[in-house]
Amino acid sequence: MELKNKRIAAVVHEIFEDLELWYPVIRLREAGAEVVLAGEKPGAQYTGKHGLPASADIGYDDLNADDFDGLIIPGGYAPDKMRRYPRVLEFVKKMDEAGKPIGIICHAGWVTISANILKGRKATSVSAIKDDMVNAGVNWVDEPVVVDKNLVSSRTPVDLPEYAKALLDLLK
Repeated sequence: MELKNKRIAAVVHEIFEDLELWYPVIRLREAGAEVVLAGEKPGAQYTGKHGLPASADIGYDDLNADDFDGLIIPGGYAPDKMRRYPRVLEFVKKMDEAGKPIGIICHAGWVTISANILKGRKATSVSAIKDDMVNAGVNWVDEPVVVDKNLVSSRTPVDLPEYAKALLDLLK
């Protein structure tokens, strides 16, 4: 198991993009990583855009960058909710400062914009938030996956195979 002893956080909230959460979570778990879902409150259940549930193992207040080797931020409409929590933004910032892999896809760029970690970096996202990304100082490109140091970004569920592979490679 190539990711044995790796612990990854995945942040969730209502109306996350189902595949953008579960596809990388399953791939990471298959590789031996422990993936912990973090929501507003421990035990809270969230529903994806297409109806798949996700239960929070821990709350946002329990997030500590020292306890995790990587982070997944799914897209959907959840990022617009998650970026309103100072604790989530602080966690993202500390994970980035530590150089730990952060995976963002689709609208997840909103969380990293609000955490102020994108200026001067190369990344991609769903085209709907391209202007937001550019205004945050990103060198935005329209590619399936972009790796810039510890940041792995992708556009939409169509790009999940390339996204998950790049994230796995960075976590090894």
